Amino acid sequence: MEDYKKIIEKIKPELEKAVQFFEKEIAKMHAGRTTPALVEDVIIDCFGEKFPLKQLAAISVPEPRKIIIQPWDQSYAEGIVAGLIKANLGASPIVEKELIRINLPELSQDYRESIIKVLSTKKEETRITIKRWREQAWSEIQDKFREKLIKEDDKFRAKDELQELIDEYNEKIDKITERKKQEIMNN
Repeated sequence: MEDYKKIIEKIKPELEKAVQFFEKEIAKMHAGRTTPALVEDVIIDCFGEKFPLKQLAAISVPEPRKIIIQPWDQSYAEGIVAGLIKANLGASPIVEKELIRINLPELSQDYRESIIKVLSTKKEETRITIKRWREQAWSEIQDKFREKLIKEDDKFRAKDELQELIDEYNEKIDKITERKKQEIMNN
């Protein structure tokens, strides 16, 4: 395998991680359909330690806009409520005996638009990450060229192949974003 191909192959897992992180982040965005993903990674400060909510409680969605959280131990409830309030989900948690209930509001047009702005910001952050990986790979290719380990023809071939790969990942991000926008606007 030519040296430049190894450099390009080396960044593929990083690009994949960036896309997966983006998907995970936008799954948490309330877009009409309520899922445990909206709250499961909310960080809860419990006894001086920080935990994702999913490690402290069972999370269920019994109705379209209702989340029920059942702490494994009642001593976690206060920390869970504080963490949920801090997460600013658009609804306040309500404690009922051994459960914490969150009733999410119907999505207003303003709220949908604000979610789309956040979605666009997250998309741009992911594109910047991908761009950094491209720049790092290109820099490495140019260094190999200067060290005479890559021929000039291969350098330009590498630039084209690298750009094709980056375009492929940017297209993935665009498709994911478009699906989420449709979900936000149509639910």
